[in-house]
Amino acid sequence: MSKTLFADGFEDCVIGYFRRCGQPTVIAYDADKCIQKMVVRDGMTEDEAIEYFEFNVVGAWVGEGTPAFVYKVTSRELTNIAKEGFL
Repeated sequence: MSKTLFADGFEDCVIGYFRRCGQPTVIAYDADKCIQKMVVRDGMTEDEAIEYFEFNVVGAWVGEGTPAFVYKVTSRELTNIAKEGFL
C-alpha cells in the first residue's frame, strides 16, 4: 500500500482526489491554480511558472502516491486536443 503524497505549498489548489481501478487513490490539484499561485507567490512570469511547474512539479515522480494535476478544458477543447494527437 502506498502513501498518499501532497505537493508542498499548493494546499489551496487541491480540488479533490483521483481514483482509477487497480491504482492507489491520489490527491488531485488544479494545474492552472498551481501555476497562478507561482506567478503571484514567487513573482514568476506565466511562461516561467508553466515551465517550472511542468518540469519540477508534474515531472516529479515520487512513487505510487504522487499527486495528479488536472488541466480543465471544455469538451470542444478536448476534442481539438485529441485531434491534434496530444492525448
